[in-house]
Amino acid sequence: MNSFLQKIFHHSDRGENSKVPFRLNIILTVVGILFAILIIQLGYLQIVNGNQYKAEVNRSDNSVKYGNVQRGMIYDSTGRVLVGNKAHQAIQYTKGLSVTSADLYKIANTLGKYLTVDTSTLTPRQEADFYLANADNLKKVSSSISFPKGSSTSEQYTLELQKVMNDKLYSSDKETKNAAEIFQKMSGSYQLSTTYIKTTNVTNKEIAEIGEHLDEMPGVQIGDSWTREYPNGNAIQSIVGTVSSEKVGLPSDRINTLLAEGYSRNDSVGQSYLEEKYEATLRGSKSQTLIKGGSLDKAVKQYVGQKGDNLQLTINSEFEKKIQSLVEEADQGTGNSTGAYAVVMNPNTGGIIGLAGVSRDPQTGKETPNALGTINSSIVMGSVVKGAMVSGALMDKVITPTNSTLTDKPILTGGTRKASWFNQSGNHDIALDASTALEVSSNSYMMQLAMKEAKFNYVEGGALTMNPNVFNIMRGYFNQFGLGVYTGIDLPGETKGIQGPSGSANIGKALDLSYGNYDAYTPMQIAQYISTIANGGYRIEPHIVQSIRASSKNGKLGRVKYTVTPTVLNKIDMTAAQRKVVTDGFYKVVHGTNEYRTGITLNTVKPSISAKTGTAQTFYSSGKKGSKPVETVTLSLGSFAPSDNPQVVVVVAIPNLPSDAESNNVQLAQKIYEAYWKYVQSDSGLK
Repeated sequence: MNSFLQKIFHHSDRGENSKVPFRLNIILTVVGILFAILIIQLGYLQIVNGNQYKAEVNRSDNSVKYGNVQRGMIYDSTGRVLVGNKAHQAIQYTKGLSVTSADLYKIANTLGKYLTVDTSTLTPRQEADFYLANADNLKKVSSSISFPKGSSTSEQYTLELQKVMNDKLYSSDKETKNAAEIFQKMSGSYQLSTTYIKTTNVTNKEIAEIGEHLDEMPGVQIGDSWTREYPNGNAIQSIVGTVSSEKVGLPSDRINTLLAEGYSRNDSVGQSYLEEKYEATLRGSKSQTLIKGGSLDKAVKQYVGQKGDNLQLTINSEFEKKIQSLVEEADQGTGNSTGAYAVVMNPNTGGIIGLAGVSRDPQTGKETPNALGTINSSIVMGSVVKGAMVSGALMDKVITPTNSTLTDKPILTGGTRKASWFNQSGNHDIALDASTALEVSSNSYMMQLAMKEAKFNYVEGGALTMNPNVFNIMRGYFNQFGLGVYTGIDLPGETKGIQGPSGSANIGKALDLSYGNYDAYTPMQIAQYISTIANGGYRIEPHIVQSIRASSKNGKLGRVKYTVTPTVLNKIDMTAAQRKVVTDGFYKVVHGTNEYRTGITLNTVKPSISAKTGTAQTFYSSGKKGSKPVETVTLSLGSFAPSDNPQVVVVVAIPNLPSDAESNNVQLAQKIYEAYWKYVQSDSGLK
């Protein structure tokens, strides 16, 4: 060895540099650099990105299971529960990782021994799926089919299903169908998602037997479910809407959107009206359970969940029930009447205190509660809109507060005669100022205002050649008060009424429009219009939700999280003197001295009421072949009280009454006022 080393160094002595130490140094240097890079990289991974990679590992190894919570409740303005939750013991199933159809088949058969479910919706396809989940059955069916060459697994399964259904190989006995229903519920769930097998009417015996055998049924659990209940009656559902059941799951027309928002297929969800509009508020936040390593046995509750927030409405439930019964009474036994509607509203805040309605089939006499008819039923209201007509003429300056006198007389144009109810023959021509025209509900006065707005020089018996732009002029003023436009109420499904055809061909209808016998409006629009007059000219957005509130520890209404404040949509550009012309007219309708005043029946009601009545000449047609339209009248009324300090607006509309009906509207309004002062607000000290 020494001799060998000497030879090596001997060569160096001969002037040749040794390459070995040089190469070793290079190698050691490279190795050192690589070790340094490795240490730096390890430090970077562990120190800088350690948490990120740890989270990645946990995410792939651990999963989160979400659990349902109670929906928020809905209360009336006094704190009474309108919509609550009824708890039920329920049987749930959480699908684990790598669970096969064979596993589900076994669990379903075991659970079916102790639990009875509804099988009324079970389909032959679902029964066939259950049959083929048995490996022996699948093998037997598969061996009896000659599959096309190159067919896929899914194509083969389709043929197997057809075979089972065509030959009806599955059993339809009660026990098998019960297990098949359980199987299809389990099959529809995702891995680590929880589905309900039975949500209501689970018996104590079922709970006990299932509890004793839970170890034989991996993923089966005894839990809770909730359904909506209505302590103050189901009629409120027509306003608050409905919730899909956990049995049915998500609505098919919204399922993709809801799944993207984090819902599970079997979740309950608001389907209509307030339940749908305020879904994000009412749903709450789900509980979260960490499933370690994908094993249901290794579950750790991370978050218990949060019950949904509550809605408090502006509606007084006791008053609501009373006025609903009143509109139903007002519509009974009235021939071709198609319903009755009432809206009670705070004119200063827009809060809806009561909504009531009933729709009626004149052919059968059957009545159906329809409070939402107040926002989606378009009705030709008649003279109730004359306050808006006079207001428009004042703003247009075709009349003034000190110069508004016109003579009521029949209007004759192009062979057509139109007159006021008290002056059909022309024997009662009287001079009227604007307030008195409202008092006696003069049609002639309103038609003359329309002609003035069109700058048309009326000649008795002459052709009506008004500029058709008068339609736009009148409707423009009507719109400012909320007639013919959306009111903005916080309920879905509102309509903005029906606007009749305009133009030169329909110019005669412009006269009808002026006194309310052409365009159709909703009762809610009339309520907004009357409120605008009552509060000094502010068109306020109606609302039915007063606030969003949390739940206290005892389950009652908790702190206020959000309060709805009045929203002014527009301000009517009228002077105080101009507004007084209209409010004086409304007051005189009830308390005036003219023999033709139309609201005299209300003059004994305290506190004092200001109002405008309405009568529209209408027709009802059954739609049956050969039937002729029947002449009817629609009676309406818009009012507020007290007259000198308006605090409540009451609107009623009863379409298609017998042609001789006269006071149904006034009588209904009087009863509603009596109920208001009894159930909602004391009339003590009010004039």
